[in-house]
Amino acid sequence: MKAMILAAGKGERMRPLTLTTPKPLLTAGGKPLIEYHLEHLREAGFRDVVINHAWLGDRIENTLGSGQRFGLNLEYSREGEPLETAGGIIRALPMLTNTGSDWFLVINGDIWTDFPLGALQPIEGQDAVLVMVDNPAHNPDGDFRMMPSGTLASDGPGKLTFAGISLLHRRLFQGLDDSAGKLGPILRRAMAQGRVAGRYHGGEWVDVGTPERLQALDQHLSAGRY
Repeated sequence: MKAMILAAGKGERMRPLTLTTPKPLLTAGGKPLIEYHLEHLREAGFRDVVINHAWLGDRIENTLGSGQRFGLNLEYSREGEPLETAGGIIRALPMLTNTGSDWFLVINGDIWTDFPLGALQPIEGQDAVLVMVDNPAHNPDGDFRMMPSGTLASDGPGKLTFAGISLLHRRLFQGLDDSAGKLGPILRRAMAQGRVAGRYHGGEWVDVGTPERLQALDQHLSAGRY
């Protein structure tokens, strides 16, 4: 199974930091955010990782290279103009599924977490398995509701927040092209058919979406609190 790190966004909420540095290369705890993902993927047993990029993408390639120093083989899906999340995944599908596995892991480039990526496993009869976390202050209403069966629903009380970590099956995108837009509507359609499962994570998770959250993460990592 391969993995994909979503790294094509312009990081507009992170400006002015992202005017000259792509968001995945912003540092916390003395290390670029994306390097935490690469280390965790290697520890989980992944060897092949696809990274999509658009804004300042050459900086990402020049910094990470072939991935050899991380013990990984890195490939790059170059978008030019950034696609939305589903479009970016669909553009990269030939890279993600060319080794025989129809499942692949996707992780947002702008989060930090201690979730053990190797613990996420495909579930028979599902098109996606999403990691869910408790709602942070900036998303108090949550995203999806976890049902007693373990599947996710798009509506209802007690919703949790999608962590930006998922296992996806290629059939989730059947009939779509890279103009498909955002991933959310595609997931909701699959949820309506009972084909999306959830996995709760009660550990550390940070959506590094603003300079203030980046600074707080940096302080926590530098102090050894995570």
